[in-house]
Amino acid sequence: MQSAAIGDIFVSSGLISQEHLAQALEKQRQLKTQEPIGELLVSMGLITERDRVRCLGEQWGVSYVDLAEIRIPEDVTAAVTQELARRFKVIPIAREDKRVTLAMKNPLDIFAIDEIRLITGKEVEAVIATEEDIINAISANYRTEVNVNEAVSEVMRDLDEAAIEITAGDADEDNITIEQLKELSGEAPVVRLTNMIISRGITDKASDIHVEPSKDTVRIRYRIDGILHDGMTLPKKAQASITSRLKIMAAMDIAEKRAPQDGRISATIEGKPYDFRVSTLPAVFGEKIVMRVLDKSNISVGLHKLGLLPYTFEMFESMISRTYGIILVTGPTGSGKSTTLYSVLSKLNSGEKNIITIEDPVEYELSGITQSMVNNRAGMTFAAGLRSMLRQDPNIIMVGEMRDQETAMIAIEAALTGHLVISTLHTNDAPGAVARLLDMGIESFMIASSVIGVMAQRLLRTVCAKCKEQYTPPKDAIKRLGMNLDILDKGEVTFYRGRGCDVCKGSGYKGRTGVYELMPVTDKVRELVLARASSYAIREAAIEAGMRTLKDDAMEKILLGITTLEESLRVIYSG
Repeated sequence: MQSAAIGDIFVSSGLISQEHLAQALEKQRQLKTQEPIGELLVSMGLITERDRVRCLGEQWGVSYVDLAEIRIPEDVTAAVTQELARRFKVIPIAREDKRVTLAMKNPLDIFAIDEIRLITGKEVEAVIATEEDIINAISANYRTEVNVNEAVSEVMRDLDEAAIEITAGDADEDNITIEQLKELSGEAPVVRLTNMIISRGITDKASDIHVEPSKDTVRIRYRIDGILHDGMTLPKKAQASITSRLKIMAAMDIAEKRAPQDGRISATIEGKPYDFRVSTLPAVFGEKIVMRVLDKSNISVGLHKLGLLPYTFEMFESMISRTYGIILVTGPTGSGKSTTLYSVLSKLNSGEKNIITIEDPVEYELSGITQSMVNNRAGMTFAAGLRSMLRQDPNIIMVGEMRDQETAMIAIEAALTGHLVISTLHTNDAPGAVARLLDMGIESFMIASSVIGVMAQRLLRTVCAKCKEQYTPPKDAIKRLGMNLDILDKGEVTFYRGRGCDVCKGSGYKGRTGVYELMPVTDKVRELVLARASSYAIREAAIEAGMRTLKDDAMEKILLGITTLEESLRVIYSG
């Protein structure tokens, strides 16, 4: 009954039509799912998460607040500790003498309200906000940026007090015994400093954490939204102990300093599970360490959250619903291909299909899916793993990457014998995937018969919602993206950018979204593939059939105020 009531609110608010609601309810019945109708509508791309939460507040009689639109004074956040805010996913937005207003993920959580009432001694007025907005607001308003240097100094004082004296230079480091390194890396100050380096990366939503030794210092840098930012600079004498601590956590050999190593760290931070893929590289001034941050909660990212526009979303959802054929996702390193693949697998993981993957390495663990990892030393290559998988009665196969002819050949044969195969290729655009397969030595008739779609993608930084403002872009930037200059003169469209604030660290951007180019293999495209036509000819045929290019997709997101002209030029034209 609740589903129908909330569904009626969506309709009466003008967010969806009665037909859309009927479609969602029918889908709910077909899937036999307990997923609330609001979440189902979000996954179908019919409403946004903010719309869902706002209407939920209306149903519950609770006010909705858009946290991206308000600034919370420091004396207000002081009403609730950071630990309480993170535990209950709440943030205070207003306070009076005897009352505090809390933005909550679940304003009906009486246990959270009672505990906060007892601790603060104030009455609690609950309002509703999206979970993502609450987490972002906690990170922005409880930041201890000013205290980072103080914390580093304190840790270094503790190191001095503990008589940990490691002088700079490889010669001196080589004289330290393994026992000493283990002892140093286990000292409380070193543990605290290492934890601070990692937790800072988590707070800033970094995708990678770099520990880079130089002649006199150790520099910590974080890759945030695809751009490297300086984090902190540590004294050289902390290098050996930090390096050893991270290598022990990643189950590496701390005695081996002259050869690269790979390892993995699993940790739960603030109640969320994370994996860190750790890589060391011997360099002139010591080992450089890079940690790739893998947020396990990201594996549940639905297709609707990837940034697919409705037209592309509908076409892609139709493709992945097929029972056989190959779907390829292309783009350079760091363009979000893995996230797209995992989102597809999560969508298809209904429990009624046998899904098997071969990856290098396995980035996220998915329950209900058999995942295997490449191990070249043991002879477990992509091709060998793929051959074995075909004897495991699979319905859906995911191949991390098509690197060679043998792997591509087996994958195509699997697609032709009734399996759905999804994989990645390194090409700049969707039509280029055909040329890449031909270069690998795959026959054109096999490509035409097996490939059902190719999706090229990039990641663009999104405009910070907190400091978003209108502006007039330079005409040469508009011209480079192929937009008509007349619309600027006539004032027919509005452009946005971020002014720069504390939330986005002055960059004007916060978060990223995908831009996509989805090429369905139509009969016309198939004919051109068979004729071994150029990528240009294939592209023209795909555009005639309705394909929107990366440039078109980026332009639409600019006009929607999601990203900026400058960011699109940086990403689309550099890739």
